[in-house]
Amino acid sequence: MTAQLIDGAALSAQLRSALKQRAAALAARGRQPGLGVILAGDNPASRVYVRNKIKACTDVGIHSELYELPADAPEAQVLERIRALNADPKIHGILVQLPLPPQVSQEKVLDSIAVEKDVDGFHVQSLGSLVVGKDGFTPCTPAGCMAMLDHIRAPLEGREAVVVGRSNIVGKPMALMLLQRSATVTICTSRTRDLASHTRRADVLVVATGKPRLVTGDMIKPGAIVIDVGVNRSAEGKLVGDVDFESAREVAAWITPVPGGVGPMTVAMLLSNTVRSAERG
Repeated sequence: MTAQLIDGAALSAQLRSALKQRAAALAARGRQPGLGVILAGDNPASRVYVRNKIKACTDVGIHSELYELPADAPEAQVLERIRALNADPKIHGILVQLPLPPQVSQEKVLDSIAVEKDVDGFHVQSLGSLVVGKDGFTPCTPAGCMAMLDHIRAPLEGREAVVVGRSNIVGKPMALMLLQRSATVTICTSRTRDLASHTRRADVLVVATGKPRLVTGDMIKPGAIVIDVGVNRSAEGKLVGDVDFESAREVAAWITPVPGGVGPMTVAMLLSNTVRSAERG
């Protein structure tokens, strides 16, 4: 068996095409969707991510505003910028690129974003809405994973789903989304004892630990669906996931590549949430 690829780049392109039409319809009514982006510090990876997100906004027809702050910017300066964006009627979504400099509280910053503009889905109220099943913005990466599962019509009800990773950005919300679809969900971490005994049970396996090639083919149930969220740089400079792709693809039925899998879908979900926010107004 050689797994079929879940092509996140191709699916993202389809979604962006539909979003472009929705954004144009809003702009025709004088309500062009707007995204405010805050970048604090000089993290090279963050700069690349922000550049890609702004380009994606332009391609879809979303107005974007980038606010760059120095690495030594005080927390109060970041919070003041968020307050201004909260009050700006041209801005429908606010993105604070993580990580933040050490002197700035990530929790305080994320929770200062108006929940109706929390297009990253990181506000405590957004996460609370997900827990109780209320409508709200969901974190973009797990939302992208769910869109990929829906695209291949993956059966979820009553199936065994294992999520390796417990972050508030991916692992926990991913588990909640799968639970809402009536999957039987297990959450593991990179420190779980006998991790393979859990992953081998999974009909749907989502790996998001930031540990390159943590999950290998012998840890995967034959015919499973494998969603690899990790993006790591190998010693040779190659981008690799948290799953050993070559061995896993010989066992799984479906698998996401790295790059070209979850990454483009994360950006697509950010665009989708921004358009949705503008439509709500």
